[in-house]
Parts: sequence; structure tokens; C-alpha cells
Amino acid sequence: MRVVTWNINSVRLRFDLLAKVVDTLAPDVICLQEIKVVDELFPADACKSLGFPHIAFHGMKGYNGVAILSKYPLRDVQTPSWCGRDDRRHMVARLDQAEIHCLYVPAGGDIPDPDQNDKFAHKLDFLRQVTDWLADTYTPQDKLVLVGDLNIAPLETDVWSHKQLLKVVSHTPVEVELLNRMQASLNWVDSMRQVIPPSEKLFTWWSYRSPDWQKNDRGRRLDHVWVTPPLAEAVGEVRVLREARSWEQPSDHVPVLVELKI
Repeated sequence: MRVVTWNINSVRLRFDLLAKVVDTLAPDVICLQEIKVVDELFPADACKSLGFPHIAFHGMKGYNGVAILSKYPLRDVQTPSWCGRDDRRHMVARLDQAEIHCLYVPAGGDIPDPDQNDKFAHKLDFLRQVTDWLADTYTPQDKLVLVGDLNIAPLETDVWSHKQLLKVVSHTPVEVELLNRMQASLNWVDSMRQVIPPSEKLFTWWSYRSPDWQKNDRGRRLDHVWVTPPLAEAVGEVRVLREARSWEQPSDHVPVLVELKI
């Protein structure tokens, strides 16, 4: 089962790029974040024409929203809400092979202080609530896959400069600590780093503000694929589609593929 996760930054604006991702990576399941479209306007028929007859989406106008496109039937679809907000950041679906969580963690704004920045406070609360729910709802023996834009680059090699980004939202110690706590909740395995050594630099996001993203290469690994321990040995190919950042009208995130031999 080839699983792709991608913060597409508008599914309608970048549908042609989605088709290109399908041609390039041949996924069986695609999890999208920031679809930025109300459910009534989601391009369901067009997605089915790409070879994904089973589709679930949970969107809203202008921002956020998640979707799962699958060649396999999706059952028991849930759309949990967190922090008392219906901001459409989480979708759960059961497949025969595993249960998949498509998650979009809040970005958190620019100031890494919850007292000064409500967006950052929301991000921290979101992580705490999801972590507690995971621990209360599942066990490490369950076959689960969690993918998405988690908006945190936890390792020093997940950012272009650990020293310069320690006080920048997405790499601050408090965020990394909470992400590590969420990972520990079910002994999640970071499948990307299972294949690509933690000693290697690895990025999935480059800012639109960079005049030459390739030359500067000031990236961060904000997109993740986790599996619970029963699926750890099933992890095969891992690929970050870095070239997608140079496509016409790209997302600032690139797709990530993880193959699970299940």
C-alpha cells in the first residue's frame, strides 16, 4: 500500500499538480491537508477519474480542510474536532490494511509565546488534546498510520539551521517536546527516519518568501508519516518528491510517499 501525504494548499487550484503526483508516485492512498474548499465544491468526480473511487473530505472555505483519496474502501470515517473549534483538521478512516489518520496541526503564528499569541496557544492545546485522545482511544498494538502536516520539525536535521530556528515557530523546544509526547503516546515509529537516517538533512517545506528556494535550501521537515509498532517492519520505500516544489504554482509543501508492505 503506497501512501502519500501532501499539504496541497488548495485542491482546486492545484488539481493538475495532484494528477502529476499520481502519475509520478503511483499511490494507493492520498491524504491531503489544506484543501481549502467547502464540501459542496470538492472535485470528487475529478479525483475519482484519477483512479480513486473511494473519497472522503471535510473542508471549509478559504483554509484548512482534509481529504483522503483511496483505491480501497474507506469505512467508519470520522472527523474529530479539537479545542472547541470546527476547523476541519483531522480525518480518520478504516481500511482493511490499517486505520489512517490524516492530520493538519495548526501552524501557530509567528510569536512562540502562548501568552502573547493565541495561535501558538491553540497549537499547543491542539497537540495536548490529540495526544491524550490517542492514548485513551488506542493501544500500541493497533495497526495505525498517522500522516500529515504536523507543522513541527523535531530533529536538528529537520531544519536548515537548528541554532537559528530554536526560537522560530515549528522548531521551538516546547513544540518538539509536545510532538515527542504525541509520538510516545502509542510508541509511534517515524517511518521517514526509519529509512532516511536522522543524521541526514531532510525537508518537506520551503517558504514562498525565499527568492531561490533551491539555492538557499532553507527548508524544514513539517510533513510526517508515523506507524504503530505492528507496521514498523512493513515500511519499505520512502520518497520526498522534492522536485514538486519547482512545478508551476507549487504548494510550499511537497508530497511524501511511504510504502507499506501490507
